[in-house]
Amino acid sequence: MGSAVTDSVGGQTETQSTTLSLQGIVPPLVTPLAARDQLDHDGLQRLLDHVIDGGVSAVFILGTTGEAPSLSYRLRREMIQQSVRITAGRVPVLVGVTDTAFVESVALAEYAAQCGADAAVLTTPYYFPAGQTELTRYVQSITPKIPLPLMLYNMPGLTKVWFEIETLERLAEIPSIIGVKDSSGDLEYFERLCQLKSQRRDWQVLIGPEALLPQALELGGDGGVNGGANVMPRVFVDCYQAIKAGNTEAADAALATILKFQEIYEIGKYASRHIKATKSALSLIGICEDLPADPFNRFLEPQREQVAEVLREIGVLGKAE
Repeated sequence: MGSAVTDSVGGQTETQSTTLSLQGIVPPLVTPLAARDQLDHDGLQRLLDHVIDGGVSAVFILGTTGEAPSLSYRLRREMIQQSVRITAGRVPVLVGVTDTAFVESVALAEYAAQCGADAAVLTTPYYFPAGQTELTRYVQSITPKIPLPLMLYNMPGLTKVWFEIETLERLAEIPSIIGVKDSSGDLEYFERLCQLKSQRRDWQVLIGPEALLPQALELGGDGGVNGGANVMPRVFVDCYQAIKAGNTEAADAALATILKFQEIYEIGKYASRHIKATKSALSLIGICEDLPADPFNRFLEPQREQVAEVLREIGVLGKAE
């Protein structure tokens, strides 16, 4: 699809404002792997067709669910190129460009733009915790070098640093920053993110935790970036549409399925279980293999059977004979 948002002036990249609507469900795609550092092209094709056929509004690659920090730069570039090729303009493609190195984030964003991606997504830099003054300067410095609309990503559980509201009030003055994806789970914070719409009419706010989708929409959110939409995109889209239409009965039914599905995230004992459970579910419904990136291990058969049982209960997987 691709958003043309740059002019080359004297060798410098000048970022311009753009319009990119992200209303609805945007699945944070897993990265299908055939082996270590090897992309599963067929699995990626099936996954993208699956979520697009399910009615999603866009796709977000190379985020947390996509295991981006564990992937080589070569594989990240391949994931970008193949995702844009397979999507073929059917929905916008958002690309995570977070890195500990400023220049690597810029290089990844430039490559994404060359491939035809529609937006970049950036968390606070991880490992070394930045202060808010440093974070503001960092984003102000990197934004002119990113030739795509930019969605900020608040993920304090992993990066250990928040985009504080006062920081975002300043960053919202940058036209190419189009909004925030929030995975903090703090609804009071999320509500304050939505209040920034009074400062920017085109400001968009998306919720990460899928169980909070109804509350987020009631607070003025625009949609969800929900990992479960990899597996059952239509249920998440139905939930979103029912809430927007005021159809409480349909919304409650879809939400009940989502809450039951979330039981797979409690399987296993490591923090990596969210990603492993999602990939396990996708393998069970024939989308892609369940191989995670190092250092994680895939679920063992007893854990896979627990995932399968949840999927059978919600009708995603056929009943065992």
